Amino acid sequence: MYALILAGGKGERLKPLTDSVPKPMVEVKGKPILWHQVNALKKAGIADVVFLGGYRWESIRDFFGDGSSLGVRASYSVEESPLGRGGAIKKGLALVPSTERTVLAMNGDILTSQEIAPMIEQHRRTAATATDMLVPYPSAYGVVEVDAGGRITAFKEKGELPLWINAGIYVLEASIAPELPDVGDHETSTFPALARQGRLYAFLSRAFWRAVDTHKDLREAEEALTRNADELRR
Repeated sequence: MYALILAGGKGERLKPLTDSVPKPMVEVKGKPILWHQVNALKKAGIADVVFLGGYRWESIRDFFGDGSSLGVRASYSVEESPLGRGGAIKKGLALVPSTERTVLAMNGDILTSQEIAPMIEQHRRTAATATDMLVPYPSAYGVVEVDAGGRITAFKEKGELPLWINAGIYVLEASIAPELPDVGDHETSTFPALARQGRLYAFLSRAFWRAVDTHKDLREAEEALTRNADELRR
């Protein structure tokens, strides 16, 4: 199975760490985010990784090379001008052999302990065109629980709201390529169309998940991994 990793983000909010590398190459506990992702993919049995690069993509190539040092086969799809996430996935699919029916695609700035196999199994069971991993919407503030009589029963630091958000991990049928935009975001074009047609499914996960967008996210991700070194199945 092939995995396509969106790795072209500039990471403006992580400057100066991203002055010379794309956001997915920012280090968490001494290793790039992409390193954590590739190791998780390898443990899931995925041996072929396509990095979808743009900004400072050479730093990814210089670090991973052909992937052999990590036990995978790495290849690179490079944008000459920004294509958007949907356009980048469409371009990257051209590097996937026609014999591959299903691929994994993911944002290159996320860390998760969610195992991939259950998501792939659900995708095949439902015969979906695309399966989108969702995680609970975290509250930006502490949550206070109140009983029916108005009595406060508990305080929860950064609880979760009764909503789900896109986690940036997708299982896709390779045949989706013609439905992806040449330039643009699949989440605002392809996915809404698939949802209307009943071809898009959700995989709900409460596993550890963190998108690293800011210095605060970076600190919290490192703290989480320090508290539990098994959260990324390392």
